[in-house]
Amino acid sequence: MKLSVGIITYNEERNLPKTLEAAKKIADEIIIVDSHSTDRTVEIAEFHGARVYPEDWKGFGPQKNSVIDKCQGEWILLIDADEELSPELTDKIKRITEGESKYDVYDINRCSVCFGKELKHGGWSNQYATRLWRRGQVRVSDSLVHEEFVTESEKGRIGEKIYHYSYLTMHDYFERFNKYTTLGAQEYYRRGKRVNSLQIVLNPIFKFIRMYIIRLGFLDGIEGFTIASTSAMYSMIKYFKLREMYKTDAYKG
Repeated sequence: MKLSVGIITYNEERNLPKTLEAAKKIADEIIIVDSHSTDRTVEIAEFHGARVYPEDWKGFGPQKNSVIDKCQGEWILLIDADEELSPELTDKIKRITEGESKYDVYDINRCSVCFGKELKHGGWSNQYATRLWRRGQVRVSDSLVHEEFVTESEKGRIGEKIYHYSYLTMHDYFERFNKYTTLGAQEYYRRGKRVNSLQIVLNPIFKFIRMYIIRLGFLDGIEGFTIASTSAMYSMIKYFKLREMYKTDAYKG
């Protein structure tokens, strides 16, 4: 078996069809660990030939390691449920897994599509992320969010694009906003990171300036402005939630 594609899911019925349509063109098996979705995610996955394993949510890192452990292919392609392989990337991965491989681990060019537009500035384009490797070469850190891919192997880079459909609509953005700011705060709390009022005020301001001005997010039009603004707010809320966690502990103590 040449290539296993691994995905973790929870209520991804809107994104999953295009993700699986692209993946199954090159996959010998598709493995999905699903966190008890309440929509049609499992039905869609099984329709496309994926093997689905229902598991309780353990955090992004542990959940992805669970997928990796179930993959039997010589190569593993671990993607998110809202990522779609471009045709050019599909061809490239096929050539690599069939013998044109100079490395055992590859980072892939990850391009974000937000509100229906591909963002080319603001730090949301050409973000290389570890996605493809020979089985046994990569593990994922146990972080609850913003997990890291750990390997001792030298990495290659694949310039062909994988499209990340970050947010389909503003409603979609704020549906995820509360979840991810909480997970981010929990991860910082677990590491013992603290925050003060000045950081809560200044970090969002610096984030907006960095994304919208320094990284030229203004060239992406209204979508660039919106993403820079909401990302700044994301930073503020995450740190404020972290502050609340410590205040709650102090009150309990």
